[in-house]
Amino acid sequence: MYKYMKKLNYPINITKKDLKMAKYIITQLGGYAGELGAALRYFLQKFTMPDEKGKALLNDIACEELGHCEMIATMFHQLTQGATIKELEEAGLGSYYADHKNAVYPVDASGNSFTVDYFASTGDVITDLSEDMAAEQKARTVYENLINLAEDEAVIGPLLFLRQREISHFNRFSELYDYYIEKMTKI
Repeated sequence: MYKYMKKLNYPINITKKDLKMAKYIITQLGGYAGELGAALRYFLQKFTMPDEKGKALLNDIACEELGHCEMIATMFHQLTQGATIKELEEAGLGSYYADHKNAVYPVDASGNSFTVDYFASTGDVITDLSEDMAAEQKARTVYENLINLAEDEAVIGPLLFLRQREISHFNRFSELYDYYIEKMTKI
């Protein structure tokens, strides 16, 4: 079912350490609008889609979201590469270091751990797709906020790519939503 291609969806080569940006970027892994929640949301919701069209779309996007998790984790890792404990503390990452050292762990920018409470899987196709469209818009907004905070083009490039994928996913979910609405009105 899964084929792991040993390359990122978009090349990431951040050479400048930026601990404040790392603290912000990690939110797109473990935050309320992050990629981990999106991947799990769509993967679990696919099981109650009424046909193969819905199941395939949610599964495809769930897999892509896992790739986005890898991109965010890579960005965080590169932004913190070689940081001293003192530098981490000064950037507000002392608590993160205490719990995770230099590991990548899904938290939001405030340090709150990822929770599945960020998403729902209701079993109702219209409700779930409405949530999915909202989730993509929230993620797009967070990416735009991150782009506004970033100064390094090596950080901005991948963020722009990820933002565009949120727009694409929103459009795909919107098309599927309209398809099911039309299908339901014909019954």
